[in-house]
Amino acid sequence: MRVWFITGASRGFGALIAEAALAAGDAVVATARDPSTVTARLGSHQRLLATRLDVTSETEAHEAVGQAIRQFGRIDILINNAGYGLLGAIEEASAAETAKLFGTNVFGLLGVTRAVLPHMRRQRAGHIINLSSVGGYAGYPGWGVYGATKFAVEGISEALAGEVAPLGIHVTVVEPGFFRTDFLDETSLARTAQHIDDYSETVGKTRAHAADVNHGQRGDPRKLAKAFIALVNAKNPPLRLPLGSDTVERIERKNAHVAQELAAWRKIATSTDWTEGTA
Repeated sequence: MRVWFITGASRGFGALIAEAALAAGDAVVATARDPSTVTARLGSHQRLLATRLDVTSETEAHEAVGQAIRQFGRIDILINNAGYGLLGAIEEASAAETAKLFGTNVFGLLGVTRAVLPHMRRQRAGHIINLSSVGGYAGYPGWGVYGATKFAVEGISEALAGEVAPLGIHVTVVEPGFFRTDFLDETSLARTAQHIDDYSETVGKTRAHAADVNHGQRGDPRKLAKAFIALVNAKNPPLRLPLGSDTVERIERKNAHVAQELAAWRKIATSTDWTEGTA
């Protein structure tokens, strides 16, 4: 029986992943700011521990991890799922809106990871899975600040994977596309207070598109939950796992563009190397 520790587990991806883990016979520590919302969503179960965790509090992270260790003795899989979106232009996003977003999506993830890692190091085993986004691989107008938090998650995950690999710990960053969850609802998506008319042709179109596709997205969240079971069962899990054909298409387009641009600018790019004998 493996032990999962899942943040933001009362709804959306977190709740579905928790359900899939329980169905697989594993134990789950399901966290949320209000643990009663976890119980209301998942019910009561001998292998389920619902506990309070506001990821912006590292003190609460250590308390929740301590409860998990006391109850189950170990943590095998950490799912850093808690987070929310911010829709608006870079210029429209205030310093306070930006800081709050990074506080949850980046600093919260780091705090929970720091709380769990000593136990995984002691075990010499574990799998840390960080939720990124297609927006963490390729930027979109209107999603710049949100995407910046997910670009940070990608960089953190890549470096962390190299740091903990000799300790028997795996790291995977998952990049979902648009799935039919409540991500585009007010419960999961904040919008900048400021709207600037000059961005109506770029960010304005993104706002309209988000409203149009809400609950009609291409991805099936229950299939995503099944993909997580396949991921944790893998002997050699990947560093990155894109989920959704829209993510795969976007990654392929960006990779092709980067390769084309690199070829066009290779001479300039390589011309800046130091040459011996020159002043």
